[in-house]
Amino acid sequence: MQFKVGDLAEMLEGEVIRTTDNNSVLVKIGGKQHILRLLKSGTNEFEFLLDNTFHHAKILQLGTAEVKIIIDGQPLVVKKHSKMTEVLEKASAMGGVGGGDRNLTSQIPGRVVNIAAKSGTEVKKGDVIVVLESMKMQVAVKAHKDGNLKEIKVKQGTSVARNDILAVIE
Repeated sequence: MQFKVGDLAEMLEGEVIRTTDNNSVLVKIGGKQHILRLLKSGTNEFEFLLDNTFHHAKILQLGTAEVKIIIDGQPLVVKKHSKMTEVLEKASAMGGVGGGDRNLTSQIPGRVVNIAAKSGTEVKKGDVIVVLESMKMQVAVKAHKDGNLKEIKVKQGTSVARNDILAVIE
């Protein structure tokens, strides 16, 4: 997992190492091991001790790829599948194989949940064309080059396989 604290530019790496006795968990955050002990939990709020220091946390937004939390008044974003998200973002930004290819292809199998662009419009490299949902995660498929969006080959709600052509950009 990755953690982004407040306005800090860097992300902290974190992982659960193992559960211990007494409702405690051994975690590693930023390369250091810590003992986390859950004291109280509700629907969207919980209290815990981290290295014997009391903290109060409230979940603001629970998404499929990340969770937004406030801990002791400090905002925190936890990316659930950071490595998978990174791979998917790189893959979807690449679009079709090679920058000169006209076809924008799907890098993952999934269901089309949104068509963000319209045929006949000018698009820039990186513009979102289609949004796919796979394994409860939404992935934006972006234009792989500047050009005219000649045709969108999919409809909202349809399923696509890896390497299916989603759109044609000239």
